[in-house]
Amino acid sequence: MLHLILFVFFGAICMAGAINLLVQSHPINSALSLIVVMASLAAEYLLLGAEFVAAVQVIVYAGAIMVLFVITIMLLNAGKEEHTRGSRVAILFGVPGVLIAAVLVTWTLVFHGGAPSVGIGAEPGSPHDIARLLFHDFLLPFEITSVLILIAIMGAVVLASRPEAVVHRPSEQEPGEHKDMPQLVASGKEH
Repeated sequence: MLHLILFVFFGAICMAGAINLLVQSHPINSALSLIVVMASLAAEYLLLGAEFVAAVQVIVYAGAIMVLFVITIMLLNAGKEEHTRGSRVAILFGVPGVLIAAVLVTWTLVFHGGAPSVGIGAEPGSPHDIARLLFHDFLLPFEITSVLILIAIMGAVVLASRPEAVVHRPSEQEPGEHKDMPQLVASGKEH
């Protein structure tokens, strides 16, 4: 009974963090809400007997990935979001999409929800088996994912760079410097 109460408690924390993630207008607050979601999911995995997955959830997602998100947000100097009325395309396709997804989930739970329950630890999934699969059989997709995350962060930095910070100064040259090379100015103004 205590197991079920804890499972529902951490599930409620996860849902509250996810809703708070969507409601927040400041990106740092959204990232902190996502950390709460990741930590509560790790607690759920612990309650399900998947200690290795819970540790990976905390180390990789709540730790490393969220640090990358926060550093990227701070690097982009993102402020509060402006609230808009919304997009007509999102309303035209989003509302029917959510309704169709809700009907499919309900149909799946009602007609295919009678799967037999499996005891904790009955399925194979020791850290040795998971490590062999992750670093032997699925090594290429694992590395491609990490490279894609790195490319996405670099793209965000390039897109966020301000063009007014680059100023051409042909008169002030140092020896060995090209005449038309742009100079970076910290304040964005010429002195």
